[in-house]
Amino acid sequence: MNSEQQYIELYEQYRDLICHHSADVMNVVRDEAFEHFKAQGFPSKKVERYKYTDMQSLFAPDYGLNLQRLTIPVDPYEAFRCDVPNLSTSLYFVVNDMFYSVDAKATGDERIPHANPHLPEGVIIGSLCDYPELVSRYYSKLAKTNEDAVTALNTMLAQDGMLVYVPKGVKVDRAIQVINILKATPQNAQRLVPDLMVNRRVLIILEAGAEVKMLFCDHAADDRNFLATQVIEAYVGENASLDLNCLEETHYKNVRVSNVYIDQQRDSRVNHNVITLHNGVTRNRLDLRLSGEGAECFCNGCVIGDKRQHVDNNTLIDHRAPHCTSHELYKYVMGDQSVGAFAGRVLVRQGAQKTSSEEVNQNLCTSREARMYTQPMLEIYADDVKCSHGSTVGQLNDAAMFYMRQRGITEKEARLLLELAFINEVVDNIQLVPLRDRLRYLVEKRFRGELSKCEGCKLCK
Repeated sequence: MNSEQQYIELYEQYRDLICHHSADVMNVVRDEAFEHFKAQGFPSKKVERYKYTDMQSLFAPDYGLNLQRLTIPVDPYEAFRCDVPNLSTSLYFVVNDMFYSVDAKATGDERIPHANPHLPEGVIIGSLCDYPELVSRYYSKLAKTNEDAVTALNTMLAQDGMLVYVPKGVKVDRAIQVINILKATPQNAQRLVPDLMVNRRVLIILEAGAEVKMLFCDHAADDRNFLATQVIEAYVGENASLDLNCLEETHYKNVRVSNVYIDQQRDSRVNHNVITLHNGVTRNRLDLRLSGEGAECFCNGCVIGDKRQHVDNNTLIDHRAPHCTSHELYKYVMGDQSVGAFAGRVLVRQGAQKTSSEEVNQNLCTSREARMYTQPMLEIYADDVKCSHGSTVGQLNDAAMFYMRQRGITEKEARLLLELAFINEVVDNIQLVPLRDRLRYLVEKRFRGELSKCEGCKLCK
């Protein structure tokens, strides 16, 4: 049986239950997504955008799903302390795939809107299910289910999600931090679920002139096998600014498949940073389209891999309007038997004159067994553009190593310093200053082999 067949049978058998524990605004596109999933199936490695990750094998295990929306017995506000503290953020939690309200413990309803005194008037952060009129105008409009099987699967199975809405002209000074927690033990369960699948959904809407900074932190709170699919849709209005940071610190039993879709209007600005410090198998997809004249994006990624970790970043920057600018910088440090992949495509459509685009992927393999695949691409249909792309794969500089060894620095410390200098070029591009400073510390700990879980995390014992 192909991997997709079990999900087809699951949906056919439990469709009514899935819909019953969700909301009409999510249910209305469910059947169409199912038909698209059936028609496509999981992509093989012959599909260009999936050539470096075997999606069939990732989805082959028989994962359990919390379709009944059983309560997870944890109060994350008391039990969880993230490895990125003291950012003066507005803090929110998603437990598996459920938005967690601060009032949920008292009421038992995880979808109560979260009132936060630090947010400006009109800003909404809550469950997708609570704002049907607003959500229906945007939900599943960017994330096309007929173009990607994982997006279709997520759309047909997701039962809850997180909404971030910033109205026209509002600037959210306090960063929004979202802790995604994977936990396999529902309340009153007779046993631990051996394998658990969760399907997260996030919708970000920034109206004209709005500004917000966001940090998503992914963590696993149980020593279990997890498969997490995530779809983020972000609409960035005219002259709006979105700073979106995604940090993964899970474990080797975790599979994460994340698809991010961003649409930018005239004179808007997006900073998108994806940082992978600890994982099992990670596949990140970014589709960003510059739809309005004068839009600008900065897309950065850094990966530190060892053991048998696998990290695949696939990006598409779609220039649809003239006078737009895009910058891409992804860096990998791969050791042991880890595998890294980067495929980045910059598409400049006809009429998108005066486009400026730069795409760079640089990689270090610190062992003979580590593997790195890189494929930067330009596809240009306009004649007045300035575009460049390039990639490198290499090892640590022998001359630099020799120079430091001659000055009494041990080989281990010299390697560490060179690796830190290599990765810090990406870290320095992060606009959220407290996060940038904290990441320098976390990256050093990671290279020293000291970072295995979040400090103070009472869930991970």
